[in-house]
Amino acid sequence: MSLTIGSALLWGVAHIATGRHRTGFLLMTVYLVLVGLIVTMATAFRGQLLSLAVQPAWLAALTVAIATVGVTWSVVILWSFWLVRPKGAGHNLNLAVAGALCMLVIAPSAWAGRVAYLSHDVVTTVFSATSTSPVIARDPWKGATRVNILLVGADAAPNRPGVRTDSMTVASIDTATGATTLFSLPRNLQQVQLPDGPARDRFPYGFTGEPPATPGLLNEVFQYAEDYPEMVPGVKNGHRGPTLLKQTISDILGIPVTYYAMVDMAGFAQIIDAMGGVRITIREPITYGKYNEGLLPAGTRKLSGEEALWFGRSRTYSDDYVRMGRQKCLLNAVAQQADPVTLLNSFENLAAATKRAISTDIPADLLPALVDLGQKVKGTHIKSLQFVPPLINTAYPDWHLIKRKVSEALKDRSGAPRRTVSTPSPSPTPSSSERAISLDEVC
Repeated sequence: MSLTIGSALLWGVAHIATGRHRTGFLLMTVYLVLVGLIVTMATAFRGQLLSLAVQPAWLAALTVAIATVGVTWSVVILWSFWLVRPKGAGHNLNLAVAGALCMLVIAPSAWAGRVAYLSHDVVTTVFSATSTSPVIARDPWKGATRVNILLVGADAAPNRPGVRTDSMTVASIDTATGATTLFSLPRNLQQVQLPDGPARDRFPYGFTGEPPATPGLLNEVFQYAEDYPEMVPGVKNGHRGPTLLKQTISDILGIPVTYYAMVDMAGFAQIIDAMGGVRITIREPITYGKYNEGLLPAGTRKLSGEEALWFGRSRTYSDDYVRMGRQKCLLNAVAQQADPVTLLNSFENLAAATKRAISTDIPADLLPALVDLGQKVKGTHIKSLQFVPPLINTAYPDWHLIKRKVSEALKDRSGAPRRTVSTPSPSPTPSSSERAISLDEVC
């Protein structure tokens, strides 16, 4: 029994004990090399591991490798037991021990293989296979100093047709440092100028929707493009909305919006639950629910998915602009609290929720570079600028002022690396700010 257990902990022990020195030392060498490789990758090359974890080819290879190691380990255990098995009494007990050792090896291997398989499934389902132009490993951003990604919160409520993009924020990220500024546009922005082409021809004086059925707000542009294919000719169904919305917001801000990521509000709650909740500081009590039946009291607490959803969407006794500030605080909290251990503990639920809730045009071959960039973002203070009253009149927007404020915010290099996390002091509500301020000042 001791030799069988010893061989499970260090391959080759039973072989050496029975005089099979060459085979024993070979197994021992293979085992030590394998352990050394795993420890080295998990410590010295942790960043590279995160990049490999979002590449379908590597995930497929990892699934096979984990299964191979689990089977090989079990074979070594049974082989070792066979060499040193007792001839008389105790045979069944020792056989049971050998079987239990095999299960102890196979169970975590099967779990790790399952995680790798689910990761492969999420990456290939959510992200497009390849980008329109090849991603170069040494310069994935093709010389760009910033990458701008549109983050959309979509609400497909049962009482209204189609999708309304009620939350629209562009994350402008410095590709060298990770310094990030969030530019938020209110859903009720009116007279939005659509990009040149069929869309501008249809609405030469700004988007008006389909009055009196719709008021012609920015949050209608996505669904309008999906309903009227001629608005974005040559683009297939399901892609017209994001394409027109990206182009429209790019023109509003005066910066190129390259990619988008959209999360369904109900699915977002499932993602929060899969994370085990999210800790948020609530500055003022928030009433929520269809009939105001819920209340989130002031204070710092961990919110469930449903509570987090209402934290980000409730407008009772407040307005769109206060809600926009809370949404950015919620995104920031999720980004900071999504640690690997928590995510692995509920990975299957998280993977299922992600596939249901998220759509994006970020190509899979850009994910390794995006993961590296994400690590830089987590080490900086994220700044935020909202184009809401009094800075911007949503009924008669000053488009030139919006572009000027964006340019000024991106020239401001004051976002220093994050060193310590301290309790933020009270500050004016983000809706009253006319400059890009750190989310640490608000949340």
